[in-house]
Amino acid sequence: MRAGDELAPLEIPITRTLIVAGAIASRDYQDVHHDTELAHQKGSPDIFMNILTTNGLVGRYITDHFGPTAVLRKVAIRLGAPNYPGDTMVLTGSVEEIEGDTARVRVVGANGIGKHVTGTVTVTVPAGEPSVIAAAEGQT
Repeated sequence: MRAGDELAPLEIPITRTLIVAGAIASRDYQDVHHDTELAHQKGSPDIFMNILTTNGLVGRYITDHFGPTAVLRKVAIRLGAPNYPGDTMVLTGSVEEIEGDTARVRVVGANGIGKHVTGTVTVTVPAGEPSVIAAAEGQT
């Protein structure tokens, strides 16, 4: 891995099931994440994804890229445009900085109305452990 490397984009279809399952899995029972009528009453056009689900998807994006030995050290994200059912979020990333076996990666997740999530992830890929990307590129 090198500073400036771009991660391959990851498209995630935003379904009602994903939104509700993510809220339940993270024990976030706020009605705007599962009840369309109550979301409407609170001014939202529909239910929307919670931050914990987004956080998990960002983590998945990084570990999918760097492989099963990657260790997330820090995830610092900020939400923007909501993820509503029927949309697609596209996660993209770039390596900003490398120090030894640790990288800081800038991540953006955009949907049809704007940037849903922006932030950075600090990830360690243990020395001597081939990442999925290195293996795919024949660098193991």
